[in-house]
Amino acid sequence: MGYFRQLPNILYPSPLLHKKSTGDFIEIVNIFRRTKLFDYVSDSVTFFNKVIIEDGERPDTIANVLYGDSSLDFVVILVAGITNITHEWPLQNFQMYDVALNKYGSEEKMNEPHHYETYEIRDTEKNRQILPPKLIVDKDFRIDGSSLRHGSNRFMLISESGHIQLDDKFEYTVLTDKIARPISNFQFEIRRNEKNRNIDVLKKEFLQTFINDLRDISRYSRSSSYITNKLARTEINNLTS
Repeated sequence: MGYFRQLPNILYPSPLLHKKSTGDFIEIVNIFRRTKLFDYVSDSVTFFNKVIIEDGERPDTIANVLYGDSSLDFVVILVAGITNITHEWPLQNFQMYDVALNKYGSEEKMNEPHHYETYEIRDTEKNRQILPPKLIVDKDFRIDGSSLRHGSNRFMLISESGHIQLDDKFEYTVLTDKIARPISNFQFEIRRNEKNRNIDVLKKEFLQTFINDLRDISRYSRSSSYITNKLARTEINNLTS
């Protein structure tokens, strides 16, 4: 990954068995050096485009398409705000079943409800919204029924299959009146994976500025351990400073 070429080095106390003394150091890349987008970049949507990661795409393939250089995959990852590529980069569709099966242990567990999502409910008198759609609830969720309202006002449940007038009752529940639908563990994993497909990417015209800023942030400032702006001597307890 080209990211590591942007980072400074440190002289780290040698852990090698054949070192000559405790004062021996080895030069390594300081992967703990904190880096971030400058505020003026991260706070401005004009620097970014929205991209949907297609099945099988990787950071390097996206970098090659966007910037003509696959080694700029670190730009894609940093701008997308990804900190754990294993868990935050979308899996391919064919992988989802095996991953979910491994996580939940069986198909039966995969198909158990992870949570419930409400349907929209409106009254028939003035078309007022009684219950908004897609609220995440549990199986014990309930709302007051139309019998608590005056007159002939009824409640209408709006779903993909059409509008259903609910019985005139004092309350409606998830399990009895189906005011919310179950979302299985497998469906939840698929949805989360699909959400990971939507990322921000840096526009090509801001690429060099971004890289220059990244290098500036990574440089060392003068201190007792300073050697150059790309190299410092450090003890173990100063590794992340």
